Amino acid sequence: MTLRDKLRAAYEGKTVLVTGHTGFKGAWLSEWLLMLGARVVGVALPPNTTPALFNQLRLADRLEHHLGDIRDREGFTRRVLETQPDYVFHLAAQPLVRTSYDEPVETYSTNVMGTVHLLEALRKLQVLYRDNSEKVCATVFVTTDKCYANREWLYGFREEDPMGGYDPYSSSKACAELAIASFRQSFFNPGQTDGSLRIGVASARAGNVIGGGDWALDRIVPDCIRSLQLGEPISVRNPTSIRPWQHVLEPIGGYLLLAMRQHGALNSQSPVALLDFCSSFNFGPALSSNQSVEDLVVEVLRHWPGKWKKQADVGAPHEAGRLNLACDKAFHLLNWQPVWAFDETIGRTICWYRQQSLSNIDPQALAISDIEAYERQGPHVG
Repeated sequence: MTLRDKLRAAYEGKTVLVTGHTGFKGAWLSEWLLMLGARVVGVALPPNTTPALFNQLRLADRLEHHLGDIRDREGFTRRVLETQPDYVFHLAAQPLVRTSYDEPVETYSTNVMGTVHLLEALRKLQVLYRDNSEKVCATVFVTTDKCYANREWLYGFREEDPMGGYDPYSSSKACAELAIASFRQSFFNPGQTDGSLRIGVASARAGNVIGGGDWALDRIVPDCIRSLQLGEPISVRNPTSIRPWQHVLEPIGGYLLLAMRQHGALNSQSPVALLDFCSSFNFGPALSSNQSVEDLVVEVLRHWPGKWKKQADVGAPHEAGRLNLACDKAFHLLNWQPVWAFDETIGRTICWYRQQSLSNIDPQALAISDIEAYERQGPHVG
């Protein structure tokens, strides 16, 4: 069975709540879910970039779009309970390392307490679902590879490695992971055997995602595009930093597979499956895609000619020099593995921007084309 067939069977006609649907990854996820025939309900703040992929895809007209702040506990809880979702994907966050140095309180309040507010809302939803034996809800909390205590190891972090975080963003995501683990053990324990578990809770930790439609500040690919559009050299702060670069559809495909498997486990109440899929998962690229920022910029310039220059940011806050993920768990339990190599990931990403910027091709058509290509080449699941 193809990836498209399996995902459509799981999501078609289902109600899916996506927090942070106005963001880069949230917009890609929402587009894919709409293609699968899901009813998508989004809760988020307005897009914070101009342009914004959410607007380019005209998602406000195509899904149930709700402006809301996950820090508003009462309002957010009310929205979750009213939605009565079959699936929840939690992506709402303050996602930038450098911003977290300027706005640490906002970063922690959004990334930690926003997560706790959703967990508490799910606790109330479980009470509601216990009165309806037909309803279960699979939940994936999207965090980051930066949640690990990073000692700049050569080998990849595994899901059991300690949480940590030097900067406020990374630390806030580690705190969120601890809260998720605590609520899972205390209120959504997959080890319980009385058949009363109606809500599943998993977390997903991805590497550095890139793809068309990212317009955030202080991210290397959007910075490249802005410079190339202006005909200026690309300024590179940390050319030797190594990151696990992956196309945005790679981890999103993993999230969809994880939630699908978790939903099936909740329906079957299989103790083994619940323990497997109500847990944390890494979604990173192949080792060959762990490349330096300089490697990435050079590859970008193969597809959109220009120049780059090293521009040290004197006094800049600390950023990790090396990040790697081990994804054996996702391979063995989900049959998930990276599809697109480093060169194809960069090529598809820059092609998206060039076609949209220079040829004025509809961004939605470009997104659909990439999703369909990924579905054709993606992992086949039984």
